[in-house]
Amino acid sequence: ADLEAIVDMLVDDMIGKGREDGSRPLNARYVAAFDAIARDENQFLLVVEEAGEIVGSLQLSFIPGIARLGMWRGQIEGVRIKSTKRGSGLGHKMFDWAIARCRDKGCELVQLAMDKTRLDTLRFYESLGFKASHEGMKLDLTGK
Repeated sequence: ADLEAIVDMLVDDMIGKGREDGSRPLNARYVAAFDAIARDENQFLLVVEEAGEIVGSLQLSFIPGIARLGMWRGQIEGVRIKSTKRGSGLGHKMFDWAIARCRDKGCELVQLAMDKTRLDTLRFYESLGFKASHEGMKLDLTGK
């Protein structure tokens, strides 16, 4: 029931406007992705509600690995806060929650990726203790 509100937050973003689809009914790809997340015990979709309104969301993935002595990692993606709630401290609370879940799962590292043009986001992540310790790369398989 929250999926439309999550998609709306994805669209209400300077980058999301160009890559997300806010049409109704929802694009079937969002529904399929949600169903896959719901079936996978190593995926969690956090939805934050205040006074009956969805105001925040993030996806938390738990990733097992062989490297670094079989270390588990937490991956945080798709972080969105409703534009009217940005700067309210909600992001800090969401990250505190997500990092605590990573510790509970036995993760030894929490990682995330962000678009390099999001300078305010970079400062926010650095304020939480994240460090730009690695250079990431992506290969777009859509041909766009």
